[in-house]
Amino acid sequence: MAVRLKVHSLTGRIDMARMHRAFKSVKKNRGAAGVDGVDIQMFEANLEQNLAALMFDLKHRGHYQAAPLRRAFIPKGKGQWRPLGIPTVRDRVAQEVIRSLLEPIFEPTFSEDSFGFRPGRNAHQAVERILEFYQDGYRWVVDADIQGFFDNIPHELIVDLVAERVADGNILQILREFLTAGVWEEGFLHPTVKGTPQGGVISPLLANIVLDVLDQRLAQAGLRFVRYADDSVVLCSDRSSAEQALALVSEIVQNELGLSLSPEKTVITTFQQGFPFLGFQISSWGVSIRPKSVEKFKDKIRKLTVRSHNLDQDTFRALNRVILGFAHYFATPFSTVKRQFDRLDRWIRKRLRCIKFERISKLDNWRWRNKHLARMGLVSLYSLVS
Repeated sequence: MAVRLKVHSLTGRIDMARMHRAFKSVKKNRGAAGVDGVDIQMFEANLEQNLAALMFDLKHRGHYQAAPLRRAFIPKGKGQWRPLGIPTVRDRVAQEVIRSLLEPIFEPTFSEDSFGFRPGRNAHQAVERILEFYQDGYRWVVDADIQGFFDNIPHELIVDLVAERVADGNILQILREFLTAGVWEEGFLHPTVKGTPQGGVISPLLANIVLDVLDQRLAQAGLRFVRYADDSVVLCSDRSSAEQALALVSEIVQNELGLSLSPEKTVITTFQQGFPFLGFQISSWGVSIRPKSVEKFKDKIRKLTVRSHNLDQDTFRALNRVILGFAHYFATPFSTVKRQFDRLDRWIRKRLRCIKFERISKLDNWRWRNKHLARMGLVSLYSLVS
């Protein structure tokens, strides 16, 4: 194994050009205001002074202090909610600056079988790699789910792994500030003693740095695997190999990462039985849309097609944004989704007719034909399948 040299004096690479690039990246990704109530437009109104003050704090050890995160929740299905920690715009810019310094150091050493939140890589490539392993005869699957990964990563593990490659005490101190900023929720400040918040600019990179430990150990053991952020599968040729792979994954996760696998979600399965991955349902019969993903899509459509809404151009534009985004992700060269798209098209048109005529009746299909809905601008999922 090649010796990985440490990088020194990253702080000296922080300049106004990097600060401006970081702000442009944060602005492009948009996002809500943090606990200080300052949104992107407000921060930009006094941009030069704000960036200069932040750069001074980042370059002088002990000056930078991260504000607490603002707690927010997004739905994750079945009445469950995923917690997000929203940093202030100032802290998002700071995180982007540090991310831009760390990524070139770690990215070249990451595994070729890791696809999440990496330049030039995406979820579709991860699924395609799984299908390559299937064609090579690996039909058994270890679907390993790390319990509450982002919320439970030990802070010292993150800092120690970064410190193995970075010899700059100021950068490491800033990283600790990000991790221990706390969360402001319902009028109370809650300390953060572990985990890296989902919603932080730098969190995906830190997750990859931690999980690269798992990747490298699996590669050393000669195992085939595919990982996208904290979603990972190990591909094996038989059940015995899968059981051994699961034991190894559990050992690494527990002993080297200080985490644990979810007993409910971690399973050994086969392509014949099928398994979900990144919104798809993968099996020996092909790649389709996971039922849970279909329900999430329907939930979005339902919110836009309640009977109290008017069927105007704004409604159709909103519907088309959801439809196009769904089709862009699931209509791939490797997936077979025409039948599912056709059923969803009929379901969407039925909901629109219910709004128009305030009832459910097959006769309304003749009163409001598909071509009429198309003339009004409604996009058809089926028409978007290549």
